[in-house]
Amino acid sequence: MMRGPLANPDFRAQFSGHETFPLRHLWLKKAYDEVALQAGGAPKSLFSNPEAIVTFGVGKNMVSSIRHWALTCRVLVEDGDCYKATNLGDFLFSNEQGVDPFLEAPATLWLLHWLIAGSPERSTTWFYAFNHLTNQTFDHQAIAGAIGDYCDQQNAGHKRKVIRASKVTIKRDVECFLRSYVPAQQVKFSDDTFEPALVPLGLIRPISSKAFEFRKGAKPTLPDGILLFALTEFWERYAPNQNTLSVEALTYEPGSPGRVFKLDEASLVARLAQIEQSSDGAYLWTDTAGVRNVARRSSKAGPMEFLASAYDSADRRNAA
Repeated sequence: MMRGPLANPDFRAQFSGHETFPLRHLWLKKAYDEVALQAGGAPKSLFSNPEAIVTFGVGKNMVSSIRHWALTCRVLVEDGDCYKATNLGDFLFSNEQGVDPFLEAPATLWLLHWLIAGSPERSTTWFYAFNHLTNQTFDHQAIAGAIGDYCDQQNAGHKRKVIRASKVTIKRDVECFLRSYVPAQQVKFSDDTFEPALVPLGLIRPISSKAFEFRKGAKPTLPDGILLFALTEFWERYAPNQNTLSVEALTYEPGSPGRVFKLDEASLVARLAQIEQSSDGAYLWTDTAGVRNVARRSSKAGPMEFLASAYDSADRRNAA
């Protein structure tokens, strides 16, 4: 039975916008810089006017892809008839204080993965694959077929389709999803010579010419600060009025850190057992009579409060 945000009958899936191009390393910085340069925000024509291909130094379709990924990764936000840089965009890409403008730190890649695969609104295939595929191994058709079935179920009973996505559109979206994580030379349908930004995470690996496998287990390069950012966002979506969450929810619920980061239960529990120290007391670990929970203090911390700790000197050395 479908759970989580995709089960909402009013949810509107999105399977396009990236123009079949996975996220690349310099795109978010380019989008941020062009918007941040303009006081009060940049007009929406920034990505659609004829000068855009000169401004961004790429073809027209790639300009649209840059816009899509900047919005998906929450570097930019639409505000009326303009785009504005977000606090997250400032934190990462500001020329004065940006912590990782060129995506050199593993922390940033994990953060971007969370922003893409942890929310279904703009990247439904990414969310579906990480949160709803039940098998460790899969192929292109396994994802495309399951998503097609999901769209049919959502549309059933409605006079008009609530999700308008052809099989071709879904197929291309799945291809873009796979190319986002698998080295270009190992993806049969890819002729892209540029390595997508999220490939170094190693979350998906090919096991044959057409089959792939999620790499589940401990993630040594995933900083506590990014895990705490994800945990806090998930908590606010899943159970905003609860002061405790179970290990099972944090590991297995759609949109949870365990699902999105492909952490097995033992690896996640090892992290959570130290959460009082890693969160500076914002969260507590409890294990009473075999009931394992995370509790949060009455003063709720926001996700942005944990990001700075993910960019300490050790992380910078690992990125070098």
